[in-house]
Amino acid sequence: MKSIGRSLGIAMVVIASGVSIQAQSLEEGSKERPKNVILMIGDGMGLSQVSSPYFFSKEPPAFNRFKHIGLSRTSSADAPVTQSPAAATAMATGYKTYNFAIGVDVDTVPRKNIVELVSEKGFMTGLIASSSITDATPAGFYAHQENRYMQHEIAMDLVRSEVDFFAGAGIKYFIDTTGIDHFAEHGIEINFTRLKKIKNPEPGSRYGFLLGNERMKTMLEGRKTFLKDATAIGTEFLSSGSEGYFLMVEGSQIDWAGHGNQVEYMIAEMNDFNQLVNWVLDMAERDGETLVIVTADHETGGFTLGAAGRNGYDADYSVISPTFASTNHSATMVPVFSYGPGAENFTGIFENTEIFHKLVSLIGTD
Repeated sequence: MKSIGRSLGIAMVVIASGVSIQAQSLEEGSKERPKNVILMIGDGMGLSQVSSPYFFSKEPPAFNRFKHIGLSRTSSADAPVTQSPAAATAMATGYKTYNFAIGVDVDTVPRKNIVELVSEKGFMTGLIASSSITDATPAGFYAHQENRYMQHEIAMDLVRSEVDFFAGAGIKYFIDTTGIDHFAEHGIEINFTRLKKIKNPEPGSRYGFLLGNERMKTMLEGRKTFLKDATAIGTEFLSSGSEGYFLMVEGSQIDWAGHGNQVEYMIAEMNDFNQLVNWVLDMAERDGETLVIVTADHETGGFTLGAAGRNGYDADYSVISPTFASTNHSATMVPVFSYGPGAENFTGIFENTEIFHKLVSLIGTD
């Protein structure tokens, strides 16, 4: 922990120069409706997690680049503190539900999600996660199951879905003891070894990358630039469609670090997510027709960036001592950052279900 504190002086110099680089804010796109939507979810990412790259990253904080910022209330239908399944379902379908539900309401009735709606309009769709692709957050955007732990059923929902591109882990959940190749059956070209560029895709083709049996590596274990690389491959492929695309990207392991109260792990995952957001904003700035939304499903761990020392008498305000209050999720509101056509609609304080409703209104689907 002391090594983190000592690094603050160096980090502040780096950030100071980074802020000057980012001082020229992005100019918002001129189009009223976005052609493309990229929804980026930092699982477990509260305001203190968002603040950490300002002190513990060599790369300029991506969050400086947003003009439109809001706050989202995350409570589920049956609890003030949400679980990821209910939060993902709220953002994906516009319905509050019970904590372990995936794509169904409180009565377990399946509710149409944003991926299904935009697919009907001809959009191409994709999902990327640094966890299993069947985990709660990505599952909320394609599956309809009563419980998040129905992993095989959730996997089968994915292969039967309209999702054109996906990348993450979870090979074990797609295995069928009958020997059926579900990927071939549903026209999905699957890769279990590495990410690679999709060359000359045929119309209607689908692609998946499952690069871990159950989970992806952590950044500390050497995951490297998986999220950025998968997003680059995914956006290039999804751009081959003429109507636009919807892509959800999750920085999944910010949450895992919070549950484990592991500061170095959390900072590494946040820095990776920060790098990804910067890359996506660079791309959106170039094309001028992509709406980027960055938010969280909830905060995890009650993370704080307090001054070192146990009380005001011995506090050292020149040293940050990152700490956690619990190993659970919290009920605190989470930030919503938006850039691009329609970004001004995502300011203020609103329920997480409004992310769905605002997107539906912007895209013009029923």
